[in-house]
Amino acid sequence: MKTTVLLVTILLAGFSTIAQNVPPEGTPFQMQGNIYLPKKLPATPERVATLKAPSGFTVSKYAENLDMPRMLAQAPNGDLYVSNRVKGTVTLLRDANKDGKVETTKQVAQKPHLHGLALKDGKLYMAAVRELYVADVKADGTLGELKMLYKDLPDAGQHANRTLNFGPDGKLYLSVGSTCNACDEDNPENATLLEVSTDGSGRRVYATGLRNTIGFDWHPTTKALFGMDHGIDWLGDEDQQEEFNQLKAGANYGWPSIIADGKPYPANKPKSGETYEQFDAKAVRPLLLYKAHSAPLGLVFNKAQQFPKEYQNDAFVTMHGSWNRAQPSGYKIVRVHFNEQGQPQQFEDFVTGWLVEDGKSEFGRPCAIVQATDGSLLVSDDDNGVIYRVAYAGDSKPSAKPKKKS
Repeated sequence: MKTTVLLVTILLAGFSTIAQNVPPEGTPFQMQGNIYLPKKLPATPERVATLKAPSGFTVSKYAENLDMPRMLAQAPNGDLYVSNRVKGTVTLLRDANKDGKVETTKQVAQKPHLHGLALKDGKLYMAAVRELYVADVKADGTLGELKMLYKDLPDAGQHANRTLNFGPDGKLYLSVGSTCNACDEDNPENATLLEVSTDGSGRRVYATGLRNTIGFDWHPTTKALFGMDHGIDWLGDEDQQEEFNQLKAGANYGWPSIIADGKPYPANKPKSGETYEQFDAKAVRPLLLYKAHSAPLGLVFNKAQQFPKEYQNDAFVTMHGSWNRAQPSGYKIVRVHFNEQGQPQQFEDFVTGWLVEDGKSEFGRPCAIVQATDGSLLVSDDDNGVIYRVAYAGDSKPSAKPKKKS
């Protein structure tokens, strides 16, 4: 596929190279990027067999022919719910005989743009662009009437994919991406993580300055909240790197004025009138950075005992795959290794191989990831209509010394 290179010089009106709030290197500056989408191939059994995982792990198809499966939520009895944001559907998947492959598929809900899913106390919560719904889960896995809890979530813009997750505090959290690549938002709820009351009585902004944090989860022992935020596009192949953040109440994570590890973004000086240095001093920097444009989507901590002890309390992240760089990045599942103190140390490849033919082709784009009731990982691929199951099947040698982070 041909690579398209875009090069734009941005002149910031009213700014000079000696302006107090703009770094000298920021005026003018260039926006540059490549567009490259690997050729899509079918996920044949032969190709799936080539997927690479650590010794002792197996990767198999849990379900297929699902069109565009996005977000996942699993009930205590093993029933799996999957959304399709294009059709606005929620589908029930059931592996009744527990053989690691779905036998029953049934659509149970449809509303425009349904995406984020979360289950709690026999109810399924479903987020669209501006709406949040809830429905009772019936004994057969189907849903009762969808009741609207909110109809005034922020407008969509560039990032319309709202995601949901319940925290250990029992509260519901909803991620709202930015409307743009990089801009000053008019709505204070855009580019945030919200804490939402499940009775429809209100919500509050939990954290700000998050361009698009689709995947987030809580550490099993410390209960600290972590998420992966998407970096700004059109800054070249290697910028902006994806951010792994610890998300704290009331914190600001810098977007769009400060990116990655403290770099000023000259097109959006702080709205507060502060210098970049003053604004950065109050913003929270990421704990880890990952290769730019990899597009992290799902994040889940290992809370079960099926995997070897060395994986205890580690996180797994799906990298959906780049479109905005010359050499593709992502198209894999990575592990975030945590130390005994509950701090992230580095990224390591976990399941790879969807990107083939030296990056010219791919047969899968990992999307959502959940930990199943049996401890395995279920991973959706919205490109080829597959849900994969990653399970530990036998003894493996301990991993080598963790690799240097990407």
